[in-house]
Amino acid sequence: MRDMREHRYSFEMPHSAARIWALFQDYDRWTDYALMVRRVEVLFPGDVHHNGRLRRVIFKMPFGREGSALELVTDVEPERGYTYTMISARPGNDQIGHVRLEPLGVNRARFEFDETYNLTSWPWRWFEGPIYRFINKNNEDSMRRASQWLSDHPDYRVDLVDPKRPVTPSGEGQDLRKE
Repeated sequence: MRDMREHRYSFEMPHSAARIWALFQDYDRWTDYALMVRRVEVLFPGDVHHNGRLRRVIFKMPFGREGSALELVTDVEPERGYTYTMISARPGNDQIGHVRLEPLGVNRARFEFDETYNLTSWPWRWFEGPIYRFINKNNEDSMRRASQWLSDHPDYRVDLVDPKRPVTPSGEGQDLRKE
């Protein structure tokens, strides 16, 4: 058996972890920043924190086709991260990913993502490298667009914006709360 492939990606976002988390849980908004996603269907909600949530992600494929991924969400730590397992119809072909948010300061968080994958069926294994380079680039672009979407929509979940935002390197800030 060959080794699983892994993709890791992280970058800093100029938003609170709570606000990023809210956007990631707002499935109706995924199509605003994840251009390959057509929709997300929640098949089973899981518990109050979404542990055990089962979701189907419908995504665009070449030539106008659609694909779908059945994902089980587990290990949820609200506003910090979760694990998802993309359940394959074929044993041994599941993919596991992790999303983490690390607060770095006032309205700053590090987004971390990793995913392991292993295509087991032929002829897809021959194309595994190019397929996942394409998917990984789209995932990275989607997360950067999510950050930009939050910047472009300052009124989205303003209740989760940290009240003080540094505006200078010295840490001076302005109060963002509405009086």
